[in-house]
Amino acid sequence: MFTHVKSTIRHIVPEAINGRSLLRVVYVVLEPQYQSSLSAAVNAINKNNPKLAIEISGYLIEELRNPENYAEFKQDVAEANLFIASLIFIEDLADKVVEAVKPHRDNLDAVVVFPSMPQVMRLNKLGSFSMAQLGQSKSAIAQFMRKRKENSGAGFQDAMLKLLRTLPQVLKYLPVEKAQDARNFMLSFQYWLGGSSENLENFLVMLAHKYSYPDLLEDKTVEYKDPVVYPDLGIWHPLSMQMFENVPDYLNWFNSRTDISDSLKDPLAPCVGLILQRTHLVTGDDAHYVAMVQELEAMGARVIPVFAGGLDFSKPVEAYFLDHTVKGMEPVPIVDTVVSLTGFALVGGPARQDHPKAIESLKRLNRPYMCALPLVFQTTQEWEASDLGLHPIQVALQIAIPELDGAIEPIILSGRDGNTGRAIALQDRIEAVAQRALKWANLRKKPKLDKKVAITVFSFPPDKGNVGTAAYLDVFGSIYEVMQALQGNGYDVSELPESPKALMEAVIHDAQAQYASPELNIAHRMSVEQYERLTPYSVRLEENWGPPPGNLNSDGQNLLIYGKHFGNVFIGVQPTFGYEGDPMRLLFSRSASPHHGFAAYYTYLSQVWQADAVLHFGTHGSLEFMPGKQMGMSGECYPDTLIGMIPNLYYYAANNPSEATIAKRRSYAETISYLTPPAENAGLYKGLKELSELIGSYQTLKDGGRGVPIVNTIMDQCRLVNLDQDIELPDTDAKDMTQEQRDNLVGLAYRKLMEIESRLLPCGLHVIGKPPTAEEAIATLVNIASLDREEEGITSLPRIIANSLDRDIEEVYQNSDRGILEDVELLQQITLATREAVSALVKTQIDAEGRVSFVSKLNFLNLGKKAPWVETLHQLGYPKVDQEALKPLFEYLEFCLEQVCADNELGGLLKALEGEYVLPGPGGDPIRNPNVLPTGKNIHALDPQSIPTLAAVKSAKIVVDRLIARQKIDNGGNYPETIACVLWGTDNIKTYGESLAQIMWMVGVKPVPDALGRVNKLELISLEELGRPRIDVVV
Repeated sequence: MFTHVKSTIRHIVPEAINGRSLLRVVYVVLEPQYQSSLSAAVNAINKNNPKLAIEISGYLIEELRNPENYAEFKQDVAEANLFIASLIFIEDLADKVVEAVKPHRDNLDAVVVFPSMPQVMRLNKLGSFSMAQLGQSKSAIAQFMRKRKENSGAGFQDAMLKLLRTLPQVLKYLPVEKAQDARNFMLSFQYWLGGSSENLENFLVMLAHKYSYPDLLEDKTVEYKDPVVYPDLGIWHPLSMQMFENVPDYLNWFNSRTDISDSLKDPLAPCVGLILQRTHLVTGDDAHYVAMVQELEAMGARVIPVFAGGLDFSKPVEAYFLDHTVKGMEPVPIVDTVVSLTGFALVGGPARQDHPKAIESLKRLNRPYMCALPLVFQTTQEWEASDLGLHPIQVALQIAIPELDGAIEPIILSGRDGNTGRAIALQDRIEAVAQRALKWANLRKKPKLDKKVAITVFSFPPDKGNVGTAAYLDVFGSIYEVMQALQGNGYDVSELPESPKALMEAVIHDAQAQYASPELNIAHRMSVEQYERLTPYSVRLEENWGPPPGNLNSDGQNLLIYGKHFGNVFIGVQPTFGYEGDPMRLLFSRSASPHHGFAAYYTYLSQVWQADAVLHFGTHGSLEFMPGKQMGMSGECYPDTLIGMIPNLYYYAANNPSEATIAKRRSYAETISYLTPPAENAGLYKGLKELSELIGSYQTLKDGGRGVPIVNTIMDQCRLVNLDQDIELPDTDAKDMTQEQRDNLVGLAYRKLMEIESRLLPCGLHVIGKPPTAEEAIATLVNIASLDREEEGITSLPRIIANSLDRDIEEVYQNSDRGILEDVELLQQITLATREAVSALVKTQIDAEGRVSFVSKLNFLNLGKKAPWVETLHQLGYPKVDQEALKPLFEYLEFCLEQVCADNELGGLLKALEGEYVLPGPGGDPIRNPNVLPTGKNIHALDPQSIPTLAAVKSAKIVVDRLIARQKIDNGGNYPETIACVLWGTDNIKTYGESLAQIMWMVGVKPVPDALGRVNKLELISLEELGRPRIDVVV
């Protein structure tokens, strides 16, 4: 799965040395474009230089994972004169580089490392120059180097660029010899950033002369030139001989071209901003950039391709995509869509990223932000042959991390030539990126009244009246709110029914269809001739489904499109996926495919009705699960083929980021989060309620001599409601038990009842665009208030209440688990008090309809009043609660209430339909992570470099300790030797790595951050600290 280009490019040996000095060079880099440029430089030296010959061995950093490659790399380093490295930011591979180079560092003539992990940077050695020495000195460079950790990634490289510009002033602080070597290092960096084969040729000759062969230039037959310096920021075009440093100069040149039509020179033509890596431009490895510019211009778009020399691409975005010319006015965007072709986060490369800075920049620009990517760790042939698709490391670095900036549309645009290592444009993917970029631009340009929006609802299981189903969502109630919002914002929504129910009946056609087999409204009959003409891939479907029209979504002659038109809004029903009897076949069969009816539905949206955008309504449909590569779709993958060129918007449950990312990455969806209904206590019913009343009677009457018959009745009732399956009931009469045994038995039954009663169940269905009711807000905040948040300095409300009674809440929890009656009851009282205190906060914010639609800042102290939650706790019998601890907790709850009610679900959709930037936000449980709120954000999963979080580690420790304690009880006091765990990626996304942390705690290791703050290292916990044996884990 790694890019192995042929030995002619990876390892070059001069054909003949002919008495010349031989320089052996080894390099390892992240960016493949340097491979071809360095090879061209070495070939030129070997062909033309009369005194110097070079043998070079080159590696891409990921190749070092292969044991054979790594052994070869170590051997090459041992025999080298010169070692070069750049952008080594993957911790375990950085350690491999250090392990290979450090033993030979003193014997190497020079070691030149450009921005990388600190341990790799410390390998630098040019004469008397080293990073370690600089870090200990008092020079200006030392001050810069001491900041390198906090400036890692983009900041570090940009800081080095700034240092280059101020080099003459800096060098005067160093002794002459060190100043010369420091100058050579910075000069080397200038050559490297220049990147062209000419710059790299001069770079190698300079290092050979300075550190390997001092006599190289003696007779003047060999010389090297100063580096050709390119702008740090600029605008590039493949047809221009120069790089532009401002937009007016670029547009003057662009409009003077004779090879384009006047329509392309029209300022009102759609304009696409491209973000490029300067290294590809200066190394000449730019075939994919050239192809993208040409494709966009051929489709009628003006293109502004910008670049940055460092890794902060927000700088050219701010400089060139916004018009700053009108003084006193906010800058005006001059592009309609932005497409990054770097494959990196907007700010920061493969090292530390600055997502808040990126988001602020993109928010100011307020345009869709697409992030296409080149293949880095695979050849084109490897990717094409792979069922997996994109390499997992590239998914993490170049899809998951850019998504944190709000990036959408992760489409591959280029591969690598196996012979030369150079980028090659994948023309069909280039066309897909260009067409989809222009569709997003079209949302900016097209008047609202003319825009067509296709709302797609789901029906699963089919034929059972499930039209309009989605997780936690009142679908037709929500669609009604959306259509009213569209109508109010100028969209053509005609003949809108008077209620959500009437809307549902108009689509379903038969009012009884929700209970019986649906008779859906037919919006269009597509003939077989039309279908085959507009769906060229339909031939591939015949292997599974025979010739069209087939049996699904068909009347035997035509393919049927179910749905209903309301002006320029179409509500369509996504066809069934066709494998209801064997759903695993859809996921795992190589020959599986959508059926003709499914394909016809999306053909209708894109080719016949010509929708400007499709909105998939709720979690979730089948499109994103259709056969194809897991990630990094090709044009043959069905999700890519079906969605075609339509911008895909997708309402997705905020608590399900794991499946939302599948929709984002496989069907190119911009996922807009909606709030899940709050979880309420399940409560008790029928026999369980009677059992609860009996337990209450026992607590009141046990000392009056009536305890024995009540305990016998409790045991009978337990058997009646099957609680004897969960707790062990004795066969003896209660009169034969001691008082303590009776209390313990009742306590166990009470504990089980409380466990059942307090189970959290979703309460109702969410309606998009409606603020929560008071009860819904209370349920959410009670759960938020029940968790300690150490990172926020917040103590949970149950803990504060327990502390006021001089009790430890953890002890109360443990005793309640063991069925100790007093603590089971105490926990119940604390839980009720928590709810009442939170209710006191929420009830200050209720409107006339009983909903919380506005949150005002409450300051009872300044009014001289006691806060209502404090008053409530005092009235409930907790006069000693710590008001200093309550203050930050209720300020936090007030903030969370504001976020719950902020409701941007309609606003996020309207922004997307206007071709604007939708703010990104994490998905997950809003109780664990209130940053999920407010909803209406473009959901992303998690930063793969940040898990497990500290909170996840703490929760994992509690869970594992309880599990082990229970196992010891069941195993006669012995620790378990082995535990088997099923590890779900979806759960880890939702819990920020808690499952991973549980496994680590069982084994007895803990995650620790690396030098850049990324969580990708483990540290062994001592047995003394662990307090138990290590446990083997089967995952």
